[in-house]
Amino acid sequence: MAHTHRVFPWWAGYLLANPLRKLLQNPDKILAPYIKQGMTVLEIGPGMGFFSIPMARMIGANGQIICVDIQDKMLLRLKKRALKSGVQQQIQTRLCTSESLKIEDLSGKIDFALLFAVVHEVPDSGNLWKEVTRTLKKGGSVLFSEPKRPVSEEEFRNSVALAEEEGLKVVDRPEIRKSRSVALQKID
Repeated sequence: MAHTHRVFPWWAGYLLANPLRKLLQNPDKILAPYIKQGMTVLEIGPGMGFFSIPMARMIGANGQIICVDIQDKMLLRLKKRALKSGVQQQIQTRLCTSESLKIEDLSGKIDFALLFAVVHEVPDSGNLWKEVTRTLKKGGSVLFSEPKRPVSEEEFRNSVALAEEEGLKVVDRPEIRKSRSVALQKID
């Protein structure tokens, strides 16, 4: 694969959290088919919370989102935005490393995982899929989406193949602007 594995700089996270982005990618519309009250959600690479904060509202007071990022500054901004939005109780942040997501304790506990525009930044996407799949409950689902630029159709298909090798099955191909996307489910 010709992935660059370049991590999006923390300071550029403000661009991703910009409210105008909702015109192209509305988190409520994108996530509505997957999120229910009380769920436990895993988000890899949340940035400053463009999807995290709407998800926290969707899962309600009894739900929990575990947001994992390699950049502490992204997580600090996410925490501030969550506090300002009144959803800090539903959001837990974790700092990971390039070798591990640090989510071993979540085995079989996750209802839904979001990997939005992040897999192409990870040096070992096979290991990423292994770690994420391990956290899912039976029947748990994943929304996996990558930007059409810089991720080619072939690179996206290769990432989906890695997810399928870990026991995930493609169940839908949602249309998300400027993205290549699949919904996957853990069958057993």
